[in-house]
Amino acid sequence: MSGETTETTEVHEELRFRSPTLTAFQKSPLTARAMGRRLPRLVRRALGLAWRVDRRAVLALLACQLLSGAFEAFGLLATSSTITALVTSGHMQDRLVDALPSIGLLAGAAGTRALLAIAVSNISSRLAPRIAREAELQMLDAAINAELAAYDHPGFNDKREAADRGADVAQDLLTESQDLMACLASLVAAAGVVTLLHPLLLPLLLLATLPQGIASVKAARVHYQTSRALSADRRVLSHLRWHVTDKIFADQLRSGTMAGFLLGRYRSIGDRIHTATDRAVHQGARYALAGAVAGGIASGLVWAALALLLGTGRMSLASAGTAVFALRSVGSSLRGMVGYGARLFRTGLYLDDWAEFIDEAGGHRMQRGTLAPAAPRAVRAESLTFRYPGTDRPALQDVSLEVRRGEVLALVGENGSGKTTLSKLLTGLYLPTGGQVTWDGVSTGEFAPQALWRQTAVVPQDFAHWPLSARDNITLGQAHEGDGVVLEAAAHAGADEVVKELRSGLDTLLAREWFGGVELSGGQWQRIAIARAFYRPAGLLVMDEPTSALDARAEHRIFAGLRKVAQERAVVLVTHRLANVAVADRIVVLDHGRVIQQGTFAELVEAPGLFRELWSLQADRGVPAAHEKASPAVR
Repeated sequence: MSGETTETTEVHEELRFRSPTLTAFQKSPLTARAMGRRLPRLVRRALGLAWRVDRRAVLALLACQLLSGAFEAFGLLATSSTITALVTSGHMQDRLVDALPSIGLLAGAAGTRALLAIAVSNISSRLAPRIAREAELQMLDAAINAELAAYDHPGFNDKREAADRGADVAQDLLTESQDLMACLASLVAAAGVVTLLHPLLLPLLLLATLPQGIASVKAARVHYQTSRALSADRRVLSHLRWHVTDKIFADQLRSGTMAGFLLGRYRSIGDRIHTATDRAVHQGARYALAGAVAGGIASGLVWAALALLLGTGRMSLASAGTAVFALRSVGSSLRGMVGYGARLFRTGLYLDDWAEFIDEAGGHRMQRGTLAPAAPRAVRAESLTFRYPGTDRPALQDVSLEVRRGEVLALVGENGSGKTTLSKLLTGLYLPTGGQVTWDGVSTGEFAPQALWRQTAVVPQDFAHWPLSARDNITLGQAHEGDGVVLEAAAHAGADEVVKELRSGLDTLLAREWFGGVELSGGQWQRIAIARAFYRPAGLLVMDEPTSALDARAEHRIFAGLRKVAQERAVVLVTHRLANVAVADRIVVLDHGRVIQQGTFAELVEAPGLFRELWSLQADRGVPAAHEKASPAVR
């Protein structure tokens, strides 16, 4: 052996998505100049969201801010008049009398500004949660109205979770915008007075505040970059917490002794987050320290310049006194603008995630026709092809079939053959990437989506356990003509037996973990899911493995009644249990996304091919000879 070792790097795929906007942001980071251009747009966005919620409140806010700035200017001018009256020669009583009008104006301006601040706080506090709700509603609207295929696009779910944070901080956008606007109004008022006192003071004060502003921008950018880059890791932690703590997986977690492994993975990802966060905090602190040192030196120059102007007689004592108050006001306003501006800048970056998701979802927004279909007489797939986003191989290719009202069509095939995908295309949940699905000769893309789905009833493999009453779980919130109709649908599905055993019948809450309701077994939930489909007055019924959790008696009841249900509907049955497809009028066998066989149950059982092979395998449970010999002794 040569003594050299070859290292191999093991690559693990993780649940992480790299946002293209974040990558672009890191390559071209925002600067102080870019922040200055960005802040007005953020203020406009905040006011725009508020305008959608309450226009009069927005107008009141703007009026209060303008008045507050005006009264601050009056107050500073009154300060100069007050100092002038107090330091002039003459009897103290006379000087106090001369200063009273200015003192009154000063007190009135201060009191009015305090009242305006209370009004601003009151209006902002009312608007802020409404803005957050408006942002959430826009996000929900974008998600709900996106094509189902959007969820299969890489990064779509990551963007949706990042948008949650953006919608949550949307209420901070108004508060921070108001704080920034208040500082700006105060700055304009005080800066005008300072400029009148001496033109040199204002640029010096701006210079004193600039270093801290730059440092705040850099720190905000570092914290956002870190938080955004770690969002995918946080999403993984959220998934791990759910899998570790949810009851659905509790038995498998214990029987599989996975606790140590999952907790180790959780700690590993958590340590990665801590390391990156610590690095960002330290870097932000270094920026803040540098800004504070530079700002302190610049502030010393400002006060030295003020002392020099007073000492050389270029500024009167009254003007100097007023300048002290004005400089403090300007300095406080500038520091506030920098601080609030940095916070607004950071909030705006999170809100960009919200806007990015809305744009992303908008790109997938359902843009279909406006027709409202009747219950279809025939649903046909014509040369149908469908490819999931980001995949190389189509899930379905050149599939043609038809199911008519009163028929039961069974879809059969091995795992991954495309059965579920085909059923979603027939119901219009997906639109084909090639070929078409038609209802009575009209493409599903020409129908209004909600109108199309009102004519469909679906029992999916993974059906929802809604935390609602038994009645709402069957009707799904749709209007009904009384409990008799609901119970009739339940009887067809065998769910009437489940309802009878519930403590409050249809009024029983089916959510024990959340609200103290009743918990159903898997088979009982499946009966409820089938009852949903039977309840809907739909023209197309799709049942995807509808009896996977049912016992033999309940399964027999479902299929015995399926023919009656199918009299007024076109029925598509997806199942691996080939004995159940005997009820079907026709059977379509899929293999790797293609139709390879069609026919009746009797025809396919006799004909060589995949169906006959699968039927033989299901029928063959090969009891070993040793067991057969041992069985008499056991008996």
